[in-house]
Amino acid sequence: MKRVIKTAAAALLSLTSAGIGGTAYFYRRTMKRSEAKTERTIKMSGTDWHQYEPFMKARKKWMLSQPHKDVYIKSKDGLKLHGTYFKGEEGNKAVICFHGYTSQGMSDYIGLSKYYLEKGFRMLLADERAHGQSEGEYIGFGCADRWDALEWIRWMIDEAGEEVQILLHGTSMGGATVLMTAGLELPEQVKGIVSDCAFTSPKYVFTHVLKTMYHLPAFPMIPIADRVNKRRAGYGLDECNAAREVRKAKVPALLIHGEEDRFVPCSMCEEIYENYGALKSKLIVPGAGHAESYYKEREMYEEALNAFIGGIIK
Repeated sequence: MKRVIKTAAAALLSLTSAGIGGTAYFYRRTMKRSEAKTERTIKMSGTDWHQYEPFMKARKKWMLSQPHKDVYIKSKDGLKLHGTYFKGEEGNKAVICFHGYTSQGMSDYIGLSKYYLEKGFRMLLADERAHGQSEGEYIGFGCADRWDALEWIRWMIDEAGEEVQILLHGTSMGGATVLMTAGLELPEQVKGIVSDCAFTSPKYVFTHVLKTMYHLPAFPMIPIADRVNKRRAGYGLDECNAAREVRKAKVPALLIHGEEDRFVPCSMCEEIYENYGALKSKLIVPGAGHAESYYKEREMYEEALNAFIGGIIK
């Protein structure tokens, strides 16, 4: 009996050690700025971006030819955050854009820059914490970034004046950011939210990735990572869930998702839509993968934006 107990104890210790080791590896590669790589994210997302390179190259050249400058703010916890500001026609319409995981402000809105700037919008492309030129060691996954979004909103009001009408637009992690921000008390200048391919919470998107891409169970990695992240980054992996936060939303939203998204499943969009507490509309783009909707069906995407913006911004 003692031998059986010793064998079982050794096996349990081995499994526990393997779980802790696997979690540490997963956590570093996912949550720490220095370990999270853009190339790995692009590969995991499954979207073939090469086919859009000519369009993106031409659009980027146009975007960079427009007047723009670097701007900076401080987060509530003391991080220096960076954004790129396009003043446009300096009117009373503005959009603040939030990018996806391991990306940066000037990357994810190359395509949409022409749409917004030609419609007279001021455009602020924020680098989320631990991305681009913004400070931070641990990635916020929307949970921490929603508070930064509030600071950027205040910056835009100071810049453009009290009469400014603000739209928040987020893609992937940025989509989760703007949806989680919708659950906060927002200044009256925020008129609406556009969320493209957002996830519900880090916990559930990590669980999905572990299962579908690594064929691994969520336990024990997710519970251990949750405890570690609370201690190091200051938030739990399901502490802030977009599908819960949007129940408190008071501004209209347009939710967009690619039907063939394998990175963030379209079912997350449906869950968020069902829970959204204010006026809402939805666009599911056939054949589009992760963050591909605008490039796959530009006319459809812009028509949806026209209809949505036309109903909330004068």
